[in-house]
Amino acid sequence: MPFDPASYEFSPSAGPVEIRANTVLPARRENIELLTDDGLTLVGELAVPLDREPVATLVTLHPLPTHGGFMDSHVYRKASFRLPALADVAVLRFNTRGTSSPRGTSEGSFEEGVGERADVEAAVRFAVERGLPRRWLVGWSFGTELVLKYGAVPPVEPEIEGAILLSPPLHRAGEADLAAWAACAKPLTVLVPEHDDYLRPAEAAERFAAVPQAKVVGVGGAKHLWVGEKFVQRVLADIVGVVAPERAAGAPATLPTAWEGPVATAAG
Repeated sequence: MPFDPASYEFSPSAGPVEIRANTVLPARRENIELLTDDGLTLVGELAVPLDREPVATLVTLHPLPTHGGFMDSHVYRKASFRLPALADVAVLRFNTRGTSSPRGTSEGSFEEGVGERADVEAAVRFAVERGLPRRWLVGWSFGTELVLKYGAVPPVEPEIEGAILLSPPLHRAGEADLAAWAACAKPLTVLVPEHDDYLRPAEAAERFAAVPQAKVVGVGGAKHLWVGEKFVQRVLADIVGVVAPERAAGAPATLPTAWEGPVATAAG
């Protein structure tokens, strides 16, 4: 049976509790299905604020599925646990074609980022049809390649505000894709770990110079997979600072690290 996100059991807290890796904050969560133009059904989850409408929406694209990437890759899982409550931000996660997670397995098979164009389009179309506001693409590793290749061209480009890239390798995306982003002029924020395995901040600044509106941010001490709670906090705060700056405090942006109210604990 696929995991049901409505099964989290929330308990009141006696006071502020530290937000840890498996802390789940209140939200409306539901399993969803995305239908692609080439006839596949993709599985995913949508998390939105519990008792109000979202102010912005993240459409997330996960790391390489042949190397363990899926909708539950930890930064995205924690985004879905926290951001609807902390920042009024909706989080849409899904498995690209052929990818499995506790939610289930998406139909199809991995297509090296080519057939996945239809997956990106299906996710954005779903967000539009649901009326989710201020839609932003967020790609991580392989997901950044999908953002760069398909986010700056129709039918996706007219439906999004911009994009955020986490650890872009720039393997599949090339000069033509960067030129498309330059031409569309929509915001592009690029978070690059200091110790990334593929592309480090100085080289990233050179490569993304082709996109005048791109903001390249080097993150000291971080690695490609953003392991460590302080780096997750940094990434999520930076994301909110871009998509919903009114919900992030200070400069640089910060989010609360404690919560007073009902909480649940996720397995794993």
